[in-house]
Amino acid sequence: MLNGKVAVVTGGSRGIGAAIAETFASMGAAVAVICAGNEALAEAVCARCRNASGAAARAYRCDVASYEQTKAVVAAIKADFGTVHILVNNAGITRDSLIPMMSEESFDAVLDTNLKGAFNMIRHCSGLFLRNREGCIINISSVSGLMGNAGQSNYSASKAGLIGLTKSAARELAPRGIRCNAIAPGFIRTDMTEAQADNPLLGSVPLGRMGTAQDVAQAAAYLATAEYVTGTVLRVDGGIAM
Repeated sequence: MLNGKVAVVTGGSRGIGAAIAETFASMGAAVAVICAGNEALAEAVCARCRNASGAAARAYRCDVASYEQTKAVVAAIKADFGTVHILVNNAGITRDSLIPMMSEESFDAVLDTNLKGAFNMIRHCSGLFLRNREGCIINISSVSGLMGNAGQSNYSASKAGLIGLTKSAARELAPRGIRCNAIAPGFIRTDMTEAQADNPLLGSVPLGRMGTAQDVAQAAAYLATAEYVTGTVLRVDGGIAM
């Protein structure tokens, strides 16, 4: 259980992030839900978190690609909750295109949010983790970062980079009791992936179906409580990348 813990979830207003925030709240954690835009959705997630266990939950607006905004939001969370024990870097965007047609802006935007955003949050939360001599970082990567995906060179690069960031952070921070792991989802049914419901690659999923946000949240719950697991990449993909 996560009683007494404070969890921060970026991209927490919907989909995988919302499912993780609500799962952590049901386990007793106080939750800070970070969104990039739709604060009403984030507030709704917080309401469900509070209803789940009575634990505290607050919404914050922040563009994780901004070093200064992430610094400010971590300071605000510290002021409101006192500290942070768990960080879930889930915020992510897509700007799909084949390489010959991809714009520089599309490549940079995806790397800035998906990869640099995770670095920014780890950078600003690390001081709290070091003072606590404990911490848990969960980076939401993708099987696209393991296998590559045509039309998603920017997204695949960002998610592969997250895996490298995860392993480096795990090595650096382990001596201070801080763990860092990644989850690599496959085809997960969310608002962001609804257009992929008819993707022919779904026929390659050994379990024969798309996953759910709750499937990923269950993996996050495991990593949040697995005290001897660090530097790993946990696939939640129905077996597609085995």
